[in-house]
Amino acid sequence: MASELHITGIRKTFGQGSKEVEVLKRIDIDVAPGEFLILVGPSGCGKSTLLNIIAGLEEPTEGEIRIGGRNVVGVPPAERDIAMVFQSYALYPTMSVADNIGFALEMRKVPKVQRDKRIAEVAAMLQIEHLLDRRPSQLSGGQRQRVAMGRALARQPQLFLFDEPLSNLDAKLRVEMRAEIKRLHQTSGITSVYVTHDQIEAMTLGSRIAVMKGGVVQQLGTPDDIYRRPANTYVATFIGSPTMNLIPGQGVSAGAASSFRIQDGSVPLQCPNNTQGTLLGARPEHVHFDDASTWRGQVSLVEATGADTFVVVQTSAGAINVRTSPDTAVRAGDQVGLAVESQHVSWFDGKSGERV
Repeated sequence: MASELHITGIRKTFGQGSKEVEVLKRIDIDVAPGEFLILVGPSGCGKSTLLNIIAGLEEPTEGEIRIGGRNVVGVPPAERDIAMVFQSYALYPTMSVADNIGFALEMRKVPKVQRDKRIAEVAAMLQIEHLLDRRPSQLSGGQRQRVAMGRALARQPQLFLFDEPLSNLDAKLRVEMRAEIKRLHQTSGITSVYVTHDQIEAMTLGSRIAVMKGGVVQQLGTPDDIYRRPANTYVATFIGSPTMNLIPGQGVSAGAASSFRIQDGSVPLQCPNNTQGTLLGARPEHVHFDDASTWRGQVSLVEATGADTFVVVQTSAGAINVRTSPDTAVRAGDQVGLAVESQHVSWFDGKSGERV
């Protein structure tokens, strides 16, 4: 049965006195049984430190970690009933795939008949039955990562921890392994925490995402919440590729109508009451070309990717990213008008960066 994870008031500091550095600043996250939580953020944001604290590889300066209702702070990693998959596969090179998968079970003195049965079940789940007699040196990168996951899965732990497991794989294999990890989670139902700096992995894998910066959770929510309703400008620009457009301007009311004035043009929008110093946030797919618009700019770059075309337009408000259809007729150097889909916009305070 899947276990819940409670992270309460977790602080972590390194160094002492004037050299003390606080890398985690009172993190509070509750993970429901069977949930897949993603910790995402740039290098140095504290996500791997938090994962290591959950695993018992680091001890917190303050706070509690509860797995299945038990406070595990101070409990050795081996006694936490967790399984961890690392960026490096960490397989035993002299052992076969079957022996690698069953090693933890052997250490726990699980009878050979039960051990072999569990190895066969895990191998079938990961579709690596034909590899059981091989050694790690005879496997591809994706196959090695499957074996590493199989070794973790064989134990049937309370909690799965993934530390950037796909970073060493090429682009095509990363896509395949993302699907494999998602399928594995759906099959096993084990509560999982996954660390990555890749926002595509975060969006495609997670039940919920915790976006981190500077040891603080900037926003915790579903992928849809994070993408459509970012809590601040940091989340808005970290999640999404190309990034969300942040456009400075001011709301202007004229009777029943209102618009957002952008230096030398305007966009008809329903604006918040106070838009002095407000930033308009619009995803590239929610900006489109409109010949009648007074907000104009010059196309500086057109990138065709097959399914979509990305266009960069230089305007008085800066460079604006537009996601459009592959048959777009615009070319570099063209003068174009821009409009924004009002039902999809976000508004942010220009000083604090927080969502209005």
